[in-house]
Amino acid sequence: MNISIVIAHEEHYKFAEEICETINASAIQRGTGIARRTPEYIMKKIENRDAVVATVDGKFAGFCYIESWSHGKFVANSGLIVHPDYRALGLAKKIKERVFKYSQEKYPGAKIFGITTGLAVMKINSDLGYKPVPFSELTDDPSFWNGCRGCSNFDILERKEYKMCLCTGMLYDPAKKKTEEKYTFNKKVLLRLKNIKLALFLKKEKV
Repeated sequence: MNISIVIAHEEHYKFAEEICETINASAIQRGTGIARRTPEYIMKKIENRDAVVATVDGKFAGFCYIESWSHGKFVANSGLIVHPDYRALGLAKKIKERVFKYSQEKYPGAKIFGITTGLAVMKINSDLGYKPVPFSELTDDPSFWNGCRGCSNFDILERKEYKMCLCTGMLYDPAKKKTEEKYTFNKKVLLRLKNIKLALFLKKEKV
């Protein structure tokens, strides 16, 4: 099995449709919000060298892309996905580590953040040095939040005035990494928080 994780380039345009299909299928299967992207959007990320792709024996296996905001002061690693045929190989962590390192190289000094409902992604992020933060510590660039419109939970985010959603915000601040203690991931605590938010939002919808 030949596994390759590289900065995506023109050769990988052919995977754009499959990447979108895999992201959409995962959103349906998990029943959680994942913002939908078009093949054109994915190809633009590849063209700009703002994506990492994983292949196994030349076949698409995983993907993640970079978005920058506030003139490069904030960077998001988004759209992390692993094809179902290649899960349980540790690819998600390897892809995330590669795109995280590449983000620091391409946008030195930038704060790197992400929002996710996935506990596995939260664990990977915490291992890299991210910490859970309120949305107020993330970029206030409206174009970032507009990117959430393809998510099934966008109505919740909108009602909460972009201050809260089912997602958890996580931030890596290179300026603070040497002065702050590393965040210790606690799956039970984060799962409880996620369930509390879900219960509150659903309760208010029924009222």
